[in-house]
Order: sequence, then C-alpha cells, then structure tokens
Amino acid sequence: MAELKTPTTSAESLITDQLDIWTTAIEQKSSAGRGSSNKFSLYGIKKLRELILELAVHGKLVLQASREARNSPNYEPASVLLERIATEKAQLVKEAKLKKQKPLPEISEDEKPFELPNGWGWARLGEYAEVKGGKRLPKGHTLMSEQTEYAYIRVTDMKDGTVNLHGLQYLTADTQKLIKQYTISKDDLYITIAGTIGEVGCIPEELDGMNLTENAAKIIFNHIDKLWLKQALTANFSMNQFIEKVNQLAQPKLALHRILSSILPIPPLEEQHRIVAKVDELMSLCDALEAQTENSISAHQTLVEVLLAALLQAPEQHATPEHTRMQFEQNWQRVSEHFDTLFTTTASIDTLKQTILQLAVMGKLVPWTKDAQENELKKYLSFGPRNGFSPKEVPTVTDVSVLKLGATTYGYLDLNQTKYVDIKVEGDSHLWLREGDILIQRGNSANYVGCNCLVKMDVAGVIYPDLMMKLRTVGHLSPEFLSIWLSSPKSRQFMWDRMTGTSGTMPKISKKIVEAIPIIVPSLEVQHRIVAKVDELMALCDQLKARLSDAQTTQLHLTDAIVKQAV
Repeated sequence: MAELKTPTTSAESLITDQLDIWTTAIEQKSSAGRGSSNKFSLYGIKKLRELILELAVHGKLVLQASREARNSPNYEPASVLLERIATEKAQLVKEAKLKKQKPLPEISEDEKPFELPNGWGWARLGEYAEVKGGKRLPKGHTLMSEQTEYAYIRVTDMKDGTVNLHGLQYLTADTQKLIKQYTISKDDLYITIAGTIGEVGCIPEELDGMNLTENAAKIIFNHIDKLWLKQALTANFSMNQFIEKVNQLAQPKLALHRILSSILPIPPLEEQHRIVAKVDELMSLCDALEAQTENSISAHQTLVEVLLAALLQAPEQHATPEHTRMQFEQNWQRVSEHFDTLFTTTASIDTLKQTILQLAVMGKLVPWTKDAQENELKKYLSFGPRNGFSPKEVPTVTDVSVLKLGATTYGYLDLNQTKYVDIKVEGDSHLWLREGDILIQRGNSANYVGCNCLVKMDVAGVIYPDLMMKLRTVGHLSPEFLSIWLSSPKSRQFMWDRMTGTSGTMPKISKKIVEAIPIIVPSLEVQHRIVAKVDELMALCDQLKARLSDAQTTQLHLTDAIVKQAV
C-alpha cells in the first residue's frame, strides 16, 4: 500500500481514511471479444482525483493561515493581490503595451456557489489574465511530419495536462511567417475550445514559442502560481462552467469572452504554493494506489487463468483414463476450494464462462464415448452458411426490418437492434429468422468476428444482414450444441486465425472457413446433456455477475456520496 503522511486537515483525513472505498469502486466496461485488458476503470480513484481538486478550490485541502500570520506585514490577501494585478494591467494599457479590454461585470452574490476562507477572493479570469486564440493554417498551407524549427500544436497533441512530443506536426518557414504571432509560451496555460472542450495544461519547455491551433487558446497571466491556476481550472467547478458556456452549434466551441467571464476563487499567493504542493503529494498517492490496484487485479486474473487452464490440459502421454480423470478432479478441487475468492471480478467470471465452453467441447463437462470422429462442420449442415441482405434503411415504419450487427454480438438475439427497410421478401425466403437458425457475424471489428447467436423461435418481419451468415444443422446435430461448439475458444480461435482484412479494412471470415471448422458430434442424448449442463453453469455465472454488479453499483454510489458530502 502507498505510504501515507499524517493528515493535516479533516478533508485530507477523508481521503486517506477511505482508501478501501477509493480502490474497490471499479466500473466495468464491455467484456466481449478477445483479451481482458481495459475492461474496467478505477472509478473510485478517478473520483478521488476529482475530489482533491474540488477540495483545493474550496480552500479545504490545506490549513489556512493563522490569525497571527494574516496580521503579519508580509501577508498579502487575495484582494491585495488582485488590486496589484489590476494596477499593473492599467499601467500597461496606459503605456500601450496592452489592449484595453471591455469591462467585466461584477460578480453577484448569486454567482458565488460557496463560502471562501479568510484571505481568499472571487474574481473573473479576465481580471488577472488574458485569453488569446490560436490560428488556423492559412489556405493552401499544410502540416508535415518532417521536423522543422516550427511545431504546430494541435488539440490531438494535448493530453493529461501537457503536450505529447511524439507525433507532432511542423510548419515550413514560409507558413510560420504568416502566423508567427499566434504562439504559446511555456509560462502560459492552454485551454481547448473546440473538439475536446475545456482541457487545460502546460506546454513543455521544448515547445516554448511554438504555434497554437485555432481549436485552443492560451491563458496569459502574472503573479498567479501557474500550477495552482492549472489545478483550479481542471477542477469540476471550472469545467462545469466551461461546458455550460459552450455554444450549441453543429460544431460546439467555447468562446474566448466566456472563458474570460468565468469565476474562480483566488487564494493568497503563499497559499497557492502550499495547495500546489499538497495536490502534487495527493496525486502521487493516487498514482501509487492506481498502480497497486491494477497490479492486484492483474495478479488475481493471472491466478484465475492459470488455475482454469489446468482444467484444459491435454492428457499426459501414456496416461491411463483413470489417471487423467484423477488429475482433472484434483485441478477442479483447487478451483472449487477458492471459488468465492477467485470469481469476484467480471473478467474472472468471463474466463470461467470460456472455460466451461471449452470443457464442454472437450468432453470433460459431460463424458462421451470416444468413437465419435472429428469432421469438418460442412458435413453436418442442411443449409448455409449463406450471407444475408442489407437494404438501405428507411426513416418510416415498414413491414420488414433487418438486424443490426449489435443484435447478435453478445450471444443472444436483441430485437431492439433492427432498422426498417422498404423491400418485399418472399414468404419462403432464407432471409427470414426461424427457430433453429444460427447466425454468425462474418464481418465486424476483429473481436466480434465469428460470434454466433441461436434463434430460439420464429421471428416475424425480420431478416438478417449481409455481414451475417446463417446456417442450419442436419437432424442428428442439435443447433443448441452447435452454438456452444461455435462459441468455444477453440472454434473462435480457428476463425480468428483465418480472418482476412488489412489495416483499415473490416476483418472478415468466409463461408469456407466456417465450413472447415473441426467438430466432434456425439450422440444426440449426449449433446442434450452437454447443453443442459452448460445452461446450468452459465446461469450460475450470470448470478455471480448480477451479485457482483449490485455490489459494484453500491460502491460507486458510496463513492459519489462521499465526494458530494465532502464539498
């Protein structure tokens, strides 16, 4: 666990005393497809980072200056700091070094959302800073990847409060001459005003004086701690103001005058420095918690995969059936003894589901006689694989709908994922969905290629699309059993290994690939027992997931409640 210093405020205690809540509040993402990376987000730690910044702008993160310190001749409250900045700006205007700006409206009491500590003050950004936009490339001029002296900083280069030096684009000297006044200094902050709205950050020293995109602006200021201002503008309090001020055009943009009119609490300069140091310290704690939590989750998943992989091992050479059976039972015993601690994440339950499917097709879930031979799937098909049809969607309700790809992505038929088409389909057409049909996605993003769905009843008025194939089985191959076989890791990998498609094109599988899938077809009685066992175990997995989801939802709500109460 990350090393903690003794808390100095009640707010800091709130952060450090609730570490279990911050690290266990995990938000799940979609778990379909291959691999298990990026299937969750550390919601609690994300909210903790937001809370730290909110406490900072509320003046609750560090101890306030004592009464003795405030009475010291060296103490400068925010009001004096802002007066000093105003005087300096007026002098620059008088000397024609700064353009006189339109007066900003006074901040009304209704605009002040919370009480400030002693020595702090409210101010509009334009009272102590200038905001200047970047510049669009002149017509006929383009960027290039070849490095020159003149980098052009785009919104896509801005990430996590800084600029990524890799992948920068550059200008020629001729282009630079035309937009040379639209540069940004290392002493400024940037703020994105189009595309991604309201992201604030600093530029690295290497990019001092480089050109800035028209989709961002620079914030120029003096006598304010740059890192304090960055932290304050990154807090939800500021971000919410920016989002509210965005125009609602086809391409939303944040106007510069709206940035200037945003309000922000300003602490004394000495306190700004202390807040920056405390935020940095607590953000480092978040980094450590994040790394520890991710490592713990990864180690847990590795343990699950190792234990479940042992169940899938091929029999040792020359091993007797009895020895193989005993070895399997021993490996299962290791899993069952720790079931409650192993299957506590979505990824671990998904891995269990895949193991169940693989055990089913290996004959380890329900034993079958060894006289069944492996053949290509095409030997057992009475129809297909045959592609569907994808007519143009129409905006009005018609008698015929076509499935969207998402209708079969997760192994069941989702009839909410359809679109209307205006065509006539003959009553005996293969395009209609009938009980016992199996639909396979022949084209999609790679993770979903080959996923299948069993149609469990006739569906009126719905056809399947061109990027799906349909097949039907002969009488001695149960469609339920075939759907399980096609869903198993072995079959999915067979299809993935043979996908076609280059970078930039959709991965696909052909009819021949599906026909060539190796399959062993035991007796119908065994097939029915396998289907029943898989259904039983999958229902158990779904129950585990439901309980996990409820527990995680509770954790997320608890995290939100703590954040709301704290500020």
